[in-house]
Amino acid sequence: MTKKADYPALKTNWFYKDPFVIKWKIDEASIDHYQHVNNVAYLSQLESLAWAHSNSLGLAFSDYQNANRAMVISKHELHYLQACHLNDEIACATWIVKCDYKFRLSRAFQFINVKTRKTVFKAHTDFISCTLDTGRPKPMPDLFQKIYGEACIHLEVASVPNE
Repeated sequence: MTKKADYPALKTNWFYKDPFVIKWKIDEASIDHYQHVNNVAYLSQLESLAWAHSNSLGLAFSDYQNANRAMVISKHELHYLQACHLNDEIACATWIVKCDYKFRLSRAFQFINVKTRKTVFKAHTDFISCTLDTGRPKPMPDLFQKIYGEACIHLEVASVPNE
């Protein structure tokens, strides 16, 4: 896991303050026939980043299993701004930008190419709390409300900022 301190030059480039950041070094497995990062690789990185952030907040998958809950995706909004290529180093950030303390949670994502300091990708994902066994909506357990609620930066806007 990489902390924001590892990217001091990017400090002022983030959409929001206090991002959770991990490094993504682009390898062959992420490259498509156009010789840039495949869109599926971005989705995989979003998932890895969200789980790493949840884990850093103190929520492990075992907590989800014990509570019979899942935070399932209801909507992805993805914006590919610039192509990334083999060996590029990308600083990938996320924030919890909305938590209704019941069913809904939203994350914003921003990926910055470390070399160019340009935002190359941004996304917004909405989640709904459901049971693991039936997949039906059910309120977040108290632990999820506490952890995700405290991590939320409580934005009034519902979309990712424009670049």
